[in-house]
Amino acid sequence: MKRAKYGIAAGAALLLTATAGAEHHEGPQGEVQRLHKMVADVSADRIEADITKLVSFGTRHTLSDTTSETRGIGAARRWIEAEFKRIAEGCVADLEVYTISDVVTGARIPNPTEVVNVIAVQKGILDPNRVVMMSGDIDNRVSDPLDGTSDSPGANDNASGMAGTMEAARVLCQTKFPGTIVYAGLSGEEQGLFGGAILASHIKEKGWRLMGVLNNDMIGNIEGVNGVINNTTARVFSEGTRVTETSEEARQRRFWGGEVDSPSRNIARLVDRLADTYIPNLDVMMVYRLDRFRRGGHHRPFNEAGWPGVRIMETNENYNRQHQDLRTENGIRYGDTLDGVDFDYAAKLTALNVVTLASMAGAPPFPSDVTLEGAVSPSTTIKWDVPGDERERANLRGFKIYWRLTTDAQWRWSHFVGPDVRSHTLENIVIDNYFFGVASVANDGLESPVVFPGSMGAFERTAAGED
Repeated sequence: MKRAKYGIAAGAALLLTATAGAEHHEGPQGEVQRLHKMVADVSADRIEADITKLVSFGTRHTLSDTTSETRGIGAARRWIEAEFKRIAEGCVADLEVYTISDVVTGARIPNPTEVVNVIAVQKGILDPNRVVMMSGDIDNRVSDPLDGTSDSPGANDNASGMAGTMEAARVLCQTKFPGTIVYAGLSGEEQGLFGGAILASHIKEKGWRLMGVLNNDMIGNIEGVNGVINNTTARVFSEGTRVTETSEEARQRRFWGGEVDSPSRNIARLVDRLADTYIPNLDVMMVYRLDRFRRGGHHRPFNEAGWPGVRIMETNENYNRQHQDLRTENGIRYGDTLDGVDFDYAAKLTALNVVTLASMAGAPPFPSDVTLEGAVSPSTTIKWDVPGDERERANLRGFKIYWRLTTDAQWRWSHFVGPDVRSHTLENIVIDNYFFGVASVANDGLESPVVFPGSMGAFERTAAGED
């Protein structure tokens, strides 16, 4: 397959943070240059090599062999761990690699089985407990969800997401960010989203403030079962109202709005905006749904814990290549093989993750305690706070207040204010006619997602998912 190759610049180290008093670029130019370079550093060739290696293990089913060095999920996860450690050796940032596991049973795991995740933690230098995460799945399956022995290449589902996560680590670990980035290889997805649940428990134990999960599940297919061939769009699925919402929070939402302004939705809007700005020939389709109809993915366990998370994936799925035994019937080839993956497209979606992670990890602490005032008034006042101490806020240049029509999918207007401002009145902007939010802006122009007022839009919640 011919393609325009991405190449990584050896030794490139960009520091997005700056201490108070340092000289900063005004406007977006510095941000554009940094993030465009990160996009260019993503390598379709490396992604192809990683997908090919993952396919070579024959099967990565959760119930497959764990002792062989060449076949089964045990060999695959050990290779992923070793590869993350090799990546860490060439990083500018600190990258800690380890595994977490638990023994589980379920409808698709009839006997107690150890489910092992591999994670690489790129620790933030200003606000290390503030975490954003990209995940891919290690495991795969064929037609029978309990078949752990048959050949199951899993090239797109989900070697593509796992390879993209590893490539994001290669690119982003050349930069030190204020916040922490976690790159996760999750197991047990096809058997019941067990890997995500295990990692969610680990995050609670660590006391991390998880600000967002980018779950990548199938990012390499461009030929849909519907006959459409499309390498210029991607879908981002996001839940609306949090499943952990309390009755009092539901009452506030009823009067304030917020059904389409959960933190997950505003991460999706950030992804959409970054795609328009930085990823050539890629348009994001924001899907206002937790996941595909009657189907699930590994962002869900984090949503169920009260944390924001979205699913990033291809637009046109090919069901003949998903969860299928390798075979040919009536002239149709079934199975998830390498020839069904477009590596340039997988690189494009990986680059989308890279700029989103960079923006979220490079932003200052996200605004908190956002409120609105302006009933029966010609103007609207928005108020907010910002968590953290002076060190964590050293990267704060100011805030951007956003508003849009209530029927708009994306934020339309904005106004910038300085770092010491915690309240601003938008004159002659009637509160009844718009939705509002506020984002924090870093010294170099990187922004947090927009935070919608009230509990509906709050990012800063406890590990239990409660304010």
